[in-house]
Amino acid sequence: MAKTKFTKETYLGWYESMLLMRRFEEKAAQLYGQQKIKGFCHLYIGQEAVVAGTVSATRKDDKHITAYRDHAHAIALGIPSREVMAELYGKVTGCSKGKGGSMHMFSKEHNFFGGHGIVGGQIPLGAGIAFADKYLGGDQVTICSFGDGAARQGALHETFNMAMLWKLPVIFICENNGYAMGTSVERTTNAPDMSIIGKGFDMPSFVVDGMHPETVHEAIATAVERARKGEGPTYLDIRTYRYRGHSMSDPAKYRTKEEVEEYKKKDPIEVIKATIEKQKFADAAWFDEMEAKIEAIVLDSVEFAENSPYPDGSAIYEDVYSEPNYPFITE
Repeated sequence: MAKTKFTKETYLGWYESMLLMRRFEEKAAQLYGQQKIKGFCHLYIGQEAVVAGTVSATRKDDKHITAYRDHAHAIALGIPSREVMAELYGKVTGCSKGKGGSMHMFSKEHNFFGGHGIVGGQIPLGAGIAFADKYLGGDQVTICSFGDGAARQGALHETFNMAMLWKLPVIFICENNGYAMGTSVERTTNAPDMSIIGKGFDMPSFVVDGMHPETVHEAIATAVERARKGEGPTYLDIRTYRYRGHSMSDPAKYRTKEEVEEYKKKDPIEVIKATIEKQKFADAAWFDEMEAKIEAIVLDSVEFAENSPYPDGSAIYEDVYSEPNYPFITE
């Protein structure tokens, strides 16, 4: 497969998107420590290249669904930082009206179907979304992301079988950061190459370097092309790394400092910055301006969340049921 020649605009877009994800998550960690954000909180720091490369290789009308480490996905798909931060605060102006919190971001407008707190619960849902699009005659593709721990769920195997049988337009992404909570991949399987899971279903399956948005973009673009042609799903074992613990309550003592520092040498944001500098796509002033721009966006999101109201108690009865809408049924 020939390597894609990415444009200046793509590189600058990746840098801005990943920097916003990083600074947003760093601020979320700070606010969690101040008890402004409560409950569970799973940060995406270190994994930004995965979602950046995925979004650049897909269309606006493609669907995305993921697990509870979902803030960066929401931001990358265009949900305003204000709404993401307000959701972390549990405020009514959040993208899930303050009812979902950190683990359940959602936006129909941006084709983001969550944020799911049940480990692996989004895997069959992702296939269902893809089935609906195929049934209705669309050519949208669903991106279904999950972690290496969720890949151990039985529902994955049932879903993979059905997706291949019906040639569903879905791309399964294992965001393989090496640890299921505090348990390393090597301790959970005798086959640490997780790409082989899909091969048991004759599903095209590949290992992808997840520390570079270029390699992620290329892998996703190839899988998307297959899906739109009606050739069915693809499974990608995207190797990445999280710098923080599994959640804010995890001290991550199961890893050595040396291991973390070794991965930080491959930091996706710094690597993209180095490429931009080498190609002379931007100068030092541009990077300074971008830092200032991102800082302003993050601080604005905090102010917006702080000043937004909590949901009224009666809201607990809203959005529980929905009127059925079956566009494929005619009188």
